[in-house]
Amino acid sequence: MAILKYFRCRLKVVVIAVQLLLASKKKPEKIIVKLLEVEIKVIIKAVVILVEVVIILEEEEDEEEEDSSNSSSNIVFVVVAVAVEAVVVVSVVVVVVIVVGVIITVVVVVAVVVEVVVVVVVVVVVVVAVVVVVVVVVVVVVVVVVVVVVVVKETVVVAAATMVLQVLASVVCVFAVEAVD
Repeated sequence: MAILKYFRCRLKVVVIAVQLLLASKKKPEKIIVKLLEVEIKVIIKAVVILVEVVIILEEEEDEEEEDSSNSSSNIVFVVVAVAVEAVVVVSVVVVVVIVVGVIITVVVVVAVVVEVVVVVVVVVVVVVAVVVVVVVVVVVVVVVVVVVVVVVKETVVVAAATMVLQVLASVVCVFAVEAVD
């Protein structure tokens, strides 16, 4: 029973360590893999020590068949308990690494979608700004031309104003085409 308590304690330590790693904002995958390597080494050392202890106890015991069969069953029990603990630790770490991978993938996809939305919004704002500037320029020029035509009423001025309006119309068309592209 002491062996099982030891392994439960080790498993709790691993689970708490994995939770702390996931709570940190750094990349936990490498640390979790390192933690898994350390745990496997500890498990192997524990198995070796437990087998050595059982062998020493066997050597000190009497040569009775009951005792030797009982010791053999102890070795099997220890090996099975260590194997079960190792499988549980490895399974927990693998599941945590998979979950972290899925979370990272979702975050990357969301970041890409947000970036695309931001680019679209910026393009729309730029197009609207260009259209507003062009409209303001056209309105100012038309007002100036109307004022000049009303005040001067000369045919030369009217012809010049018409030419200016035609040039402005061409510029507006160029800006509109550039904004759409």
